[in-house]
Amino acid sequence: MIKKATFTLYAIVIIVMAMATVVEKTQGTPYVLNNIYGSWWFTGLWALLTIGGIAYILQRKVRKLSVIMLHFSFVVILVGALLTHLTSWQGSVHLREGLDVNLCMEENGEGMLRELPFTITLDSFNIKYHNGTDAAADYESHFTITSDGKKEKGVTSMNNIYSTQGMRLYQSGYDEDEMGSTLAINYDRWGIPVTYFGYGLLFLSMLLVLVDPKGRFRQLIKKASVLVVLLLPMQAHATETLNEEQGNQFGHLCINWNDRICPVQTLALDFTRKLYGKSSYNGYTAEQVLCGFIFFREEWSKEPIIRIKSAEVRQRLRLPEYISVSSLFGENGYLLGHLIQEYYAGNSDKFHEEVMKVDDKVMLIMQVSREEKLKLFPYEGKWYAPTDSLPEKMEEDRKEYFRNALSVLGSYIAENQVNNADDMMQKMMLYQQKYGADDLPSPTRLKAEHIYNSIPFATILFMVCLTFAMLSLLGWKWIKRLSFIVLGLSFLALTFCLSLRWIVSGYIPMSNGYETMLIMAWMIMLASLLVYRKFHVILTFGLLLSGFLLLVSHLGQMDPKITPIMPVLSSPLLSIHVSCVMMAYGLFSITCLCGIYALIVRKKAEELHLLSQLFLYPAEFLLTAGIFIGAIWANVSWGRYWGWDPKEVWALITMLIYALPMHSSSIKWMRNPVHYHLFMAIAFLAVLITYFGVNFFLGGMHSYA
Repeated sequence: MIKKATFTLYAIVIIVMAMATVVEKTQGTPYVLNNIYGSWWFTGLWALLTIGGIAYILQRKVRKLSVIMLHFSFVVILVGALLTHLTSWQGSVHLREGLDVNLCMEENGEGMLRELPFTITLDSFNIKYHNGTDAAADYESHFTITSDGKKEKGVTSMNNIYSTQGMRLYQSGYDEDEMGSTLAINYDRWGIPVTYFGYGLLFLSMLLVLVDPKGRFRQLIKKASVLVVLLLPMQAHATETLNEEQGNQFGHLCINWNDRICPVQTLALDFTRKLYGKSSYNGYTAEQVLCGFIFFREEWSKEPIIRIKSAEVRQRLRLPEYISVSSLFGENGYLLGHLIQEYYAGNSDKFHEEVMKVDDKVMLIMQVSREEKLKLFPYEGKWYAPTDSLPEKMEEDRKEYFRNALSVLGSYIAENQVNNADDMMQKMMLYQQKYGADDLPSPTRLKAEHIYNSIPFATILFMVCLTFAMLSLLGWKWIKRLSFIVLGLSFLALTFCLSLRWIVSGYIPMSNGYETMLIMAWMIMLASLLVYRKFHVILTFGLLLSGFLLLVSHLGQMDPKITPIMPVLSSPLLSIHVSCVMMAYGLFSITCLCGIYALIVRKKAEELHLLSQLFLYPAEFLLTAGIFIGAIWANVSWGRYWGWDPKEVWALITMLIYALPMHSSSIKWMRNPVHYHLFMAIAFLAVLITYFGVNFFLGGMHSYA
């Protein structure tokens, strides 16, 4: 009776949370926070589930210390959450330089003012920028706190909390004139220590479960130790531009692009891929394409380089798949003009959104042709384009150089004065090195970026992995051996790719969807290589899954551009959080494939059941660790460790779903390997919703990842 009631409550909690994320999409975040997550009945559900879980453990007379600690840690975490709910409060205080403030706006839905036990005065607010760009690296508030006649100096910045008198101050926002700052305030004297104790207990108990010699996971490993399981042709150049060598030389100049200083080659690749969908065009390199639009605008405006992806746009406007800029302008003006006006008037359906994507490409061409995007010239920590407004204090001869350098270079190129053109580009590079030395990336970073730009890692690897995944299904021994070697080489190549991105960006490549796809593919390759000797079938799974993930990243649904990381994301906890979650998703995908393969082939179900469970334990523990490390990071960054964001909720749902097969001995239906595999195949839908559904449908703070 206790068992049935507990599992029923378990299912109800999962269903309620899943429905709440859908309701949030239609009714808004405040509605679900007040009427679902913050309601008495939702708290009651968790309380009943906790009581039921404790009763069930007592009924089963569980004696393993690691298992007791694991389940008890969740009780402690829930108690900490309850204490936070009952005793904490959050607010914000707006500061202006030199003004004393002792009131904050409490976040209770009514905007009530709360008196602080101290007075806080903003001394200064600073924004730190990435070298040579306008991209913020950090926000920093310096203030003085006065209490009982005593003064103390304090500083807070992104991911850097200042604590005083039981209150935690966080950098939250700032005024446009940079003379004021907004700090978030969190008071949670009891909830945070209890919750953190629960986290610590959870991490320790998960480790004990994995290393316990008499535990289920170690028994699975012992059982496994005695088990053996079976380029496109080049087209003729038709338009004038720099030769390939000159284009390469121009690509080695540096530029402020995407709020970071990088090689012009990077801009050229982003430019060509955005327009054409590929990194080259008609036999021209990306640098030649970029230079063509800079120095030979008229000729290149006639090139059909703009790809229209939408079939509806092509059909309704009677356009081919590839068009030129000039084809969009005629006697009646800009062909897309009236549709763009309709979009800004509120008509934002799918058709108009696709039209705007075409217009974005046209505008990018215009901005490059007019030299508006070409921030090539450094001056006192900032980089300028020829068309930018230049500082009044700048010397006239330098202004003249900024405005005319590209025009002079263009005239040399047009007149085929190769030596003069080479000399001009060399002088531009020397100028950058002399006046922008503090902003320029190191030679190592520049070299890494040029290598990274030159090799389409994702494109090559997805074709190789998927090809050998199909070949490995043939069962020939020599193909299997070759496939293993290919998987190993692919792992090394992807490791090299990720290392290059790390060197170029300066942070671990886990900050966006494209990078997490690469990381997940890398982790699947690693896991497959580690267990291949005991489970040969993993070879096909590893190649297939990693190839699929690399294909998704290649298809352009995710942005491969390297950009400066947001200040709030600049935390080592983020890297650990994402690493754990991505490793878990990768391992869950293998359990899913084990399930699908067992259901289709209906052979080796027992062996695949063992393989699936071997991956299930570390996957579930990694996801759990990732969720709660993310909670700690959120508490450091925003002053709350759980905000019921859709991705947080679905990650929790995924964790709860995959906890069920870990209790398969208590669930009679799941003891059957076929039933188990069916569950694991269906359970992976939760991972897909967490990763893709939230990003592309449900939204929320985590929709960038």
